[in-house]
Formats: sequence, structure tokens, C-alpha cells
Amino acid sequence: MIAADVFRDQPTLVGDLIRLEPLTPSVLEDYPVALGDPEVRRLTGTHAVVGCASVADWLATRQEHRNRADWAVMRNADGAFVGQAVLNDLDAGNASVNYRVWLGGDHVFGQGYGTETTRLVVRYALETVGLHRVSLGVYDFNPRAQQVYLECGFVHEGRLRETLFWDGEWHDELLMSVLSTDPPRMP
Repeated sequence: MIAADVFRDQPTLVGDLIRLEPLTPSVLEDYPVALGDPEVRRLTGTHAVVGCASVADWLATRQEHRNRADWAVMRNADGAFVGQAVLNDLDAGNASVNYRVWLGGDHVFGQGYGTETTRLVVRYALETVGLHRVSLGVYDFNPRAQQVYLECGFVHEGRLRETLFWDGEWHDELLMSVLSTDPPRMP
């Protein structure tokens, strides 16, 4: 059985390119800029532009939540903030959780940060925490992210039709998951 406060002692996860640090107000200067990037907003389906005051309030409460893990994705080379990774919607009774990740714009896309972030988070969730299932949703217009998830062991499960209206068009959300019993695909 998974404890409802399983993320109480959220660790820093370290890879070759990035490290995932528990999300705190230390990234307040960079967070709203990255999240406000038009491409980041499109890829995450975020219609609202979030102001600095609400971001500050939100960042200040991240460590109070024991049923989710929020990480700042930090580049090892220079310590720059490049995005966020989240495990949320914990279902302790069924040992499952949702995964979300976003990277802060074109200047950090295509460099392996999303793949390494996903591998670190999935390994932590399934091997360290002992969860059975990690699921996610990704929009149909984001093949780059879909490929990353497939490389990290996720499989397609379904499609939620026309969940996002963006620039005058409806888009589907693709559902994917990885299970602790799936054959390993992560190095």
C-alpha cells in the first residue's frame, strides 16, 4: 500500500544533463517567463497568462503538498531553470499517479532535457516510491513529446476527442501510461 503522503521527502534527482530540484520560490524570476512563452502555453493547453503574484503564491505552497511532487528542471551546465516536472493526482489505493512536464521554450527543446527528466521521474515513481502506474495526457499536435514518452516506456491507451480548442481548431488528447510490470525500456 502506498502512503497518501508518499512525496513528503521529495528528493533531488540528478541526471547527466539536468537535475530535478523540489520546486520553490527560488525560480520565481524565471518561472512566469518560461510558462508565458507562447509555444509552452500551446503545448500545455494553457489559455491563461499567469501573473507573477499568483506564481509566487503558488510556488510558496509546493512543499506543503505531500500527495504530489513538483520539481524545477535545472540545467547542470549552468544552473538555469528550463522547466517543470510534476507527479500529481496520486491515487494511493491504486498505486498510480499522473505525470506532467513542460520545458521553457524553443531554446531548450530538442536537447534531451525532456527525455532525461521523464526517465528520472518515471524511475523514481516506479522503483523508489513503488507506484504501479504513471499516466499522462499529451495533445495530438505534439509528436516530439509523444516520441519521448514512447522511448521512456509509455504506451498509448486511448484518445479523448476534441479536449482542447486552440487557434480555432479542436485537438485530441492522447492518453499514455507506463506500468511497473512493463518491460524496461529506460537505460
